Amino acid sequence: MTQSVRRGTRIAHIGIAVRAIDELLPIMRDVLEMPEVPLGDSDGATIVGLASGESLVELLQANADDTPIGKFVAKRGPGIHHVCFAVDDLDGMLQRCRDAGLRLIDETPRLGAEGKRIAFLHPSSTGGVLVELSEY
Repeated sequence: MTQSVRRGTRIAHIGIAVRAIDELLPIMRDVLEMPEVPLGDSDGATIVGLASGESLVELLQANADDTPIGKFVAKRGPGIHHVCFAVDDLDGMLQRCRDAGLRLIDETPRLGAEGKRIAFLHPSSTGGVLVELSEY
């Protein structure tokens, strides 16, 4: 049995909360020439992905005011919502985070927009930045 090659932690995507995807999509897609990548919706948000090198930019539009994105936009306005880091071993990384005393939003992984296992770290433990972890 061959050992898999570890890819290390890398930026998977940056999530941008928007009031309306149609306001930003033409700029990102047509002006900045970032091709659309099909993604599934998640957590009460419509999500449009845009390729940016090996990473993605996700445009997140709330489907209702009481969703995480709806609450974020109501409180802070549109802007960067989170940074997602892809990791080799999500369960192992969550344990490392626990061992380091970080506060987890998701104690166990769940399925995200691309059907990948994800978990969020609380911004109070990460310098005010909402961090998502995802398996490759």
